[in-house]
Amino acid sequence: MKHWTTGHKQLFSALFLTLAFSPLASRAAAPQHCSVKSADYLGWKAQKLSNAWVELTIVPQLGGRLMQVTFNGHDFLFVNDQLKGQYLPPDEATHRWYNYGGDKVWPMPEGSKDEQHWPGAGGSLLDDMPYAFEVLSHDATCSVRLTGPVDSFTGQQYLRDISIGNDSPVISFHSVMKNKSGYPRSWSQQSVSQYNTADATDASKINSGIWGLTPTNPASAYLNGFHVRTGMPSEAAYTAADGLFKVHPLNSGGEVWIDTPSGWLAVADTTSHYTMVERIHYEPTANYPDKATMIFFTTGGQRNRPNNPPTPPPPPIHYMEAEVNSPIVELAPEESYAMDTTWYPTRNADVLQSATYAGTIEVPLAAKQEATGVTLTGQFGLFYPGTLVAHFYGRGGEPLGTQKVADATPFEPLKLSSTVTAPENTRRVSLHIVDLQNIDRGPLGEAFLPELSEIPTKP
Repeated sequence: MKHWTTGHKQLFSALFLTLAFSPLASRAAAPQHCSVKSADYLGWKAQKLSNAWVELTIVPQLGGRLMQVTFNGHDFLFVNDQLKGQYLPPDEATHRWYNYGGDKVWPMPEGSKDEQHWPGAGGSLLDDMPYAFEVLSHDATCSVRLTGPVDSFTGQQYLRDISIGNDSPVISFHSVMKNKSGYPRSWSQQSVSQYNTADATDASKINSGIWGLTPTNPASAYLNGFHVRTGMPSEAAYTAADGLFKVHPLNSGGEVWIDTPSGWLAVADTTSHYTMVERIHYEPTANYPDKATMIFFTTGGQRNRPNNPPTPPPPPIHYMEAEVNSPIVELAPEESYAMDTTWYPTRNADVLQSATYAGTIEVPLAAKQEATGVTLTGQFGLFYPGTLVAHFYGRGGEPLGTQKVADATPFEPLKLSSTVTAPENTRRVSLHIVDLQNIDRGPLGEAFLPELSEIPTKP
């Protein structure tokens, strides 16, 4: 049951009219069909999936890479300037790695101590051979499949489905690892996303506003909650405090492992205010590679290494890898395992503190009883366009009703300060996003109101 007063009806009608005729609302007010189209991208033959919110650029020839994710005109991923438009077949003789950039799937664990460790991307068929491309659907949902070659070293073949809908910028990945060898093999899949960390005004410098984040593990197997695998530990580069691990590429160079059970990581840019959250289902009893569920790698000013290095050497390149690991699974011949991940692009005014399935949280939801009603405050990034709805609950947890608070858009950070009329005896408020298809996408947070006897009175 919704509770509205005449004054609030007029207020929200005015708010709706203001947003409905703004340029922002005109782009995202109604779902449009998504599309899949062939395109040229920086000299490569590409395929583009797009809707009103996001555009994905895939180059199947380059190991089935997702080369770019563009949200509201902002490009998230790193693309190597020196290799634009080129294709260099895998060099198995020298094991040279051609780092085109973008996002791809790799095996784990990585190393050289035995056949159950992948020696790396250099010369790997999984990383650098063309993948077959097919369109699975296009209309309300656009989904494509990339099918890779069989890798002789790991014995694995990767099939990756990438999908977007027509009603949000949310991106879904379904990556299948299939054992094509003649005996059981044990591997983990790893989503490797290279985010651009160069300064927007000077590509030779690192963007000082970039951060990598993931929740810490209260029972971590690592000292201080993380393990610096390569590079030098530094308090300026890596911090773990208040339940959140942060890496700052400006001060780091190397690889750090985190055994977070949260199932999500984020790359946040306080300069452009764009944030990407990547999420995977965490399996508490599973065996993860050396216990690492999430990994960050930062270049720290690493330089390109082209085939014939020029003089003077090329400028430094700046990117950060956000790596999401699946458990290590044993697969019998022809057996397969699927890893499902989801990406949520959004806007944040500052570095987020947490993430739900509905959005990111910078300042948690708070509720204050005032003479005019209940004032809700907080600061968020939203994953879905639609409506923000307050849910009211009584002392015993009983639902008392709902009320619309505002319109929601992923295109702008939300600094909430709204007064609503709550039902009598409300003791708890939860703020949800209801998307354009009228599907409840979950809460951004909950806040408690004090009992009336607990509210101080003025003398």
